[in-house]
Amino acid sequence: MPLLQARSIDKRFPGVRALHRVNLQLEQGEVLALVGENGAGKSTLMKILAGIQPPDQGAIFLDGHAVQIDSPRRAADLGIALIHQELYLCDNLSVGANIYLGREPQRRGLIDRRAIDEGARRALAQINLDIAPDTPLNQLPIGHQQMVEIAKALSTQARVLIMDEPTSSLTSEESAALFSVIRELRAQGVSIIYISHRLGEVGELADRVSVLRDGENVGELNRDEIDRNRMVSLMVGRDISQY
Repeated sequence: MPLLQARSIDKRFPGVRALHRVNLQLEQGEVLALVGENGAGKSTLMKILAGIQPPDQGAIFLDGHAVQIDSPRRAADLGIALIHQELYLCDNLSVGANIYLGREPQRRGLIDRRAIDEGARRALAQINLDIAPDTPLNQLPIGHQQMVEIAKALSTQARVLIMDEPTSSLTSEESAALFSVIRELRAQGVSIIYISHRLGEVGELADRVSVLRDGENVGELNRDEIDRNRMVSLMVGRDISQY
């Protein structure tokens, strides 16, 4: 049984049909790449899965059961976390404070800093990031800040990580470190939806590719079918081998 399914998702905005009968299926411990040109509907679909926007029609299933994801908090409760392209972190706070921002554990009416420290260490260890939880975030390079965002999601017991263009601000070395973390999370059974325009990354990481064009499903590629020309042909709707 798939871990996560979206069935026949429709979404319209004034004058725009963003999604039309879109389906998506995610297995446990899988890296699913979602690709398409700008405006294909990728971000809209991910916002629906993360509870940021409601669908107009369609249904979402988790572990085979229909679920209503009407807020980011509900998505988090279900184990779904969206890591935005622009990091949602506060650089004037520590690493641990960022990981537990907005859901700080309390003891006797006060923030339990020991619990934050212990929980942050566990989340950082899960991605092999050797950073003290009391380190100010603004002292970290952007690649390590990206890892803190992932640790933040994992600290909520996330089973599904949605990564939207995660390497857009990273160096090649930082990207390689991120890829290593993604592979480790996959081995731990975490499922990842990976959105990227960098098709070389997709070919390197993805177990499967789903392609959107103009708000509709236009094809899927399994691991042994993933090829740059095939992906581009599906994205633009024509054979590019002659160009």
